[in-house]
Amino acid sequence: MPSEPEPDTPLIYLVAGEPSGDRLGARLMAALIAETDGRIRFRGIGGEVMAEVGLQSRFPIAELAVMGLAEVLPRLPRLLRRIRETAEDIERSHPAALVTIDAPDFSLRVANLLRGRGIPLIHYVAPSVWAWKAHRARKMAAFLDRVMTLLPFEPPYFTAEGLPADFVGHPVIESGADKGDGSGFRTRHGISADDKLVCLLPGSRMSEISRLVPILRKTIGLMEHSHDNLTLVVPTVAHIAAPLRAMLATWPQPPLMVTGEAAKFDAFAAADVAIAASGTVALELAMAGTPSVIVYRMNPITGWLARRLVKLKYTSLVNLLLDEEILPELLLENCRPERIAAAAEQLLSDQDAVQYQRMRSKQALAQLAPDGIAPSIAAARIVLDVIKKAGSKEPA
Repeated sequence: MPSEPEPDTPLIYLVAGEPSGDRLGARLMAALIAETDGRIRFRGIGGEVMAEVGLQSRFPIAELAVMGLAEVLPRLPRLLRRIRETAEDIERSHPAALVTIDAPDFSLRVANLLRGRGIPLIHYVAPSVWAWKAHRARKMAAFLDRVMTLLPFEPPYFTAEGLPADFVGHPVIESGADKGDGSGFRTRHGISADDKLVCLLPGSRMSEISRLVPILRKTIGLMEHSHDNLTLVVPTVAHIAAPLRAMLATWPQPPLMVTGEAAKFDAFAAADVAIAASGTVALELAMAGTPSVIVYRMNPITGWLARRLVKLKYTSLVNLLLDEEILPELLLENCRPERIAAAAEQLLSDQDAVQYQRMRSKQALAQLAPDGIAPSIAAARIVLDVIKKAGSKEPA
């Protein structure tokens, strides 16, 4: 952990609401420390990765990691209270800037409550206005000062509404997902080179995990008819490890569970195929070159709404960027054990399909890197630029 900075150094208030935002926030913190020679302070909400860089979270981010109308409604009173409490704490803290990271249902409501309070408001990870709710760009322009986007085609959606927006690059580029030690992972866990290692990634929210774990159990049951040497590994994050382990303990062959970024990337490098919940992890698997099948199942009400509101051919960014189903997607009613097993089996048996997936994935990933600068450094410099400009406007 870095040494404590002087109390008169700029304070950045950070709000991250889920594990992917936690990792993004940690990299941003590290970049801000590097860009200021440590003359920076942090306060806010984050997870275990941001804690390693020095953030003491105001409350656990697990409280915010919910998704979908049916999942949010039962927890709405607590979420609304946390939104109010967070906005009040930010105003009391008088930060040089607020940086909200993803989790727009929570973080943008917090930022909106601080409209006109003299605090620069920056949002990191643009909501997918190109997929649905395009009107959100106009609403965000009414209170935000800057948006930092992960995708190269996103800024015009916001600049058209008068909100400055910058493509800073996708954090997967500097995640280290392509640096895993596959052979070391197999050796440490006693997995032979002949074993077919299947990496299962049912998500980072309990709502999605509870829906996908039973489906994955049936999928593996079907695959075991064709293989007597399947080994299973489930990388996860610490705050959901205990309930997930309890779910997996009832399987005939309980999977190996690992936590932490390094172990996860080693598992990716070791795996013959991955079956993963739709999300950022699909890009990490693409970086690792791990043959992958993307799956997702929602609450029926949420799924019904999604089919009517989201007008996209694909959900995986690899597929979206290439306009081709490079990674098999089995979502909603297509998220069925027999279909998932068939897609995974093809990748286990067809090396041409594996090589094509890897080749095209590299082409997609190349579009996510800004020129000549790490995404976290690009983001840190924008945050510091906003602070500098806000300071120059203060009266003498």
